[in-house]
Amino acid sequence: MTMINKTNLPTSPQVLDPRLLGRPVHLLPQFAAQVAEDVAVALRQSAVRRYWEGFRLEAAGFVGAPDSTRSGRWLAFEGPAGNIAFALERSLLLAVLNQRYGRRGAAPGPAVDPSTVRVTATEERLAVVLGQQLASVLARRVDANLARAHNEASAPAGELVPGSVPPAPPAPDGWTLGMTLRQGQGGECGQVWLALDQEMVARVLQGLTPERARERAPQASVALGSALQVTLDGRLVSKEITLEALFSLKLGDIIPVTVGRADVLLAESRLFTAAVTEHNGTLCLTSFEDSD
Repeated sequence: MTMINKTNLPTSPQVLDPRLLGRPVHLLPQFAAQVAEDVAVALRQSAVRRYWEGFRLEAAGFVGAPDSTRSGRWLAFEGPAGNIAFALERSLLLAVLNQRYGRRGAAPGPAVDPSTVRVTATEERLAVVLGQQLASVLARRVDANLARAHNEASAPAGELVPGSVPPAPPAPDGWTLGMTLRQGQGGECGQVWLALDQEMVARVLQGLTPERARERAPQASVALGSALQVTLDGRLVSKEITLEALFSLKLGDIIPVTVGRADVLLAESRLFTAAVTEHNGTLCLTSFEDSD
C-alpha cells in the first residue's frame, strides 16, 4: 500500500459551483488516491519503469492550476470520452531525460538548471511519451470506476492520443490533478499536472457516485422533480453596439444578428448551451451541452 502525503502540494479553497450541487465532488480526494495507487503500480511496470526508473510518487491531489513559469508547455491528449491536458516541470523532465539516456546505474547527479539547457527534439518527444503514460493511467481509472458503478466488465472508452493543437492552460478554478515525483531517496522533487476537461470530469464524478445513491436514483429523481421547480431562461442571441449606434436607431432600422447556439441560464448563471430549432412554428431548444 502506497502512502500518499499531500502536504507537499499547494492547495486553494474550492469555490462552490451551483452546477455541482448533488454531485459527489467530496469524493474527488478518493479519486486522486486511486490514481496515485495506479501510478505507483505503473511506475514498477517494465514499459513505464524504463523511463521513470528510480522515481517514486510522493503526493497526489486536486490543486489549482500552476502558472506558466512552472508548468511550461501544455500537451493535449484526446479520446472519445474526453480530453486530458498534461504538463510537468522542466527540471523533472530533464531529470527523466538524463536518467533515460545517461549512464546506467549512475547515482542521480545534481539538479540541472533548466535555463542553461536548450530545448531539444528528444526532450519534446519524451514529454509526449511521459504525458501519454500518465494520462492513460488516469483514463483507465475512470473506465474502471464507471464499470464498477454500472456493475459491468471494464470496457475502455478508447485510447488517448496526442492532440495536434496545444491546449490552452487550464483555468485556475478548473479540475487539475497534481502529483509530486521524487528521484531516488532524498533526491529532487518535481511536479506533474493532469487537467481534465468537462466531459472527463463528468465521467469521473459519475464513477464516484456512492452505491446507495445509485440504488436510490430512480426514486430520488421522481421525488426531486415533483418537489423542486426552477425556471430556465434561454438567451437566443446577444449583440454589442456602441451608444452612438443605439441612440441613432430609428423605427424600421434592422440590426443584423446571427443565431448560433443559445445560452440556457439559471438566475443569470449559464448552465448549458443548446441548439435552436423550430417545431410547428415554435422555437425550441435541443442538444443541451454543459457550459464550460
